[in-house]
Amino acid sequence: MDHIEYPLQEVWEKRRDWFERLAEPENGAYLLGEQSSALVGDIQSAFCAGAWLAVIILAAAAIDGHLREVEFPNAKGNAQKLIDQAGGDSRLHSLRKRRNALVHVNPTSIAITVEQQWTDRNQLEQEARSAVQLMFEVMYAFPSI
Repeated sequence: MDHIEYPLQEVWEKRRDWFERLAEPENGAYLLGEQSSALVGDIQSAFCAGAWLAVIILAAAAIDGHLREVEFPNAKGNAQKLIDQAGGDSRLHSLRKRRNALVHVNPTSIAITVEQQWTDRNQLEQEARSAVQLMFEVMYAFPSI
C-alpha cells in the first residue's frame, strides 16, 4: 500500500515487529472481545502495508468494540457516550472524531485529500501509530487476573 506498491520486506518486518511488541502485554492476562480481537489482525495487515487511514479507522472500531463487548456490555448510545462512560479520555475522543471525519464525508470540510495521501505520509503514519498504541492501551487497561 505504500502508494500502491508493495513495501520492502525490511519495512514490512520492521512494522510487524513494532506492532507485535505492542500486541504482547507486559504482565497479566486480559479479557479481550472476540470481534475487537478479530479486527486486530486486519489492523496489523493494514499497518504493515502502510494503509494508514485504514489503520486509524479500524483502530477506532476495535476500541469501540472492545469497550462494548468487554468493559461495558450493557452500554447504550453512541461512541461519544461510550467513551464518556469509560472515563472520557480526550485521546479517545480525538480518535473518534478523526474516524468520523474520515468515514462520514462533509463536502465543506474534507478530512483527507488525494494530495495529502501522497504528501503527508509521515504524519499519517504517526497518526496510525498513535491509534494502534491507544487501541492496545484500552485493550490492556484492566488485567483480568
